[in-house]
Amino acid sequence: MAQSAKGSLNFRCPSCFMRDIDIDMFYDKDKKEYYCIRCCYHGDEKDVLEKNEMARFRYRDMMKRITVDDYDD
Repeated sequence: MAQSAKGSLNFRCPSCFMRDIDIDMFYDKDKKEYYCIRCCYHGDEKDVLEKNEMARFRYRDMMKRITVDDYDD
């Protein structure tokens, strides 16, 4: 496994998370960007937060019970 320091916050890799894989990203201080050790994703904090917001949108109703009454006919 790669030996690197994690950033101040633990960000999940958006690319892996969209495939239902929960992987924390690592922070490269020299390049000032986050990277995933499992896939080829890398990006700055702004990019990671934007992509993780898309994942939150995907799972927004995960804890909501959906019934027939929720659909309009």
